[in-house]
Amino acid sequence: MNINICVFCGAKDGDNLNTIAKAADLGRSLAEEGFGVVFGGGRFGLMGSVAKAAIESKGRVIGIIPTGLTSREPVQQELTELFVVNDIIERKRLMIEKSDAFLILPGGLGTLDELFEVWTGRQVKAHAKPIIIANWDGYYDKLLSFLHQADHHGFLNGDHLDGVEIVKSVEEVIVTLKKSLATSISKQFSR
Repeated sequence: MNINICVFCGAKDGDNLNTIAKAADLGRSLAEEGFGVVFGGGRFGLMGSVAKAAIESKGRVIGIIPTGLTSREPVQQELTELFVVNDIIERKRLMIEKSDAFLILPGGLGTLDELFEVWTGRQVKAHAKPIIIANWDGYYDKLLSFLHQADHHGFLNGDHLDGVEIVKSVEEVIVTLKKSLATSISKQFSR
């Protein structure tokens, strides 16, 4: 059974060289574990680092990119599959459909949009796929603190934060991914 992990992350490198190295380590690790990678299709930034490393490790890599971004974000070469779609909304829908779990690395507005799309989807039971946030070097500390504040003020149900795993290293990503997928798959078969 092919298990695909959707990696949401920046189309830019950011300013932390450690994060770039971790993104490449993650791509290699996912491929070595036999996981397919679903990503935004671009060659640049953290997404390019993850995809390139997975490709170099002989992994399955599926790119999904909107037509309008192909000039700003050249497409990663040597992909297993490439889908060029009409817009960002179609991209997210296809990424969600083709993935068994979601992994969020550091990124900007697009990454946050994708995170909240799958997080809200899980909350309203549109899917039950695992979501893991790689909080490398504390990148998401302030966002997570804000969400705890929103919960404290009564805007979340208390359980909104339960469905997401927070990890701090590449090794922890892989361990949590395996555990979350095993739990998710066993729940599907017990229905």
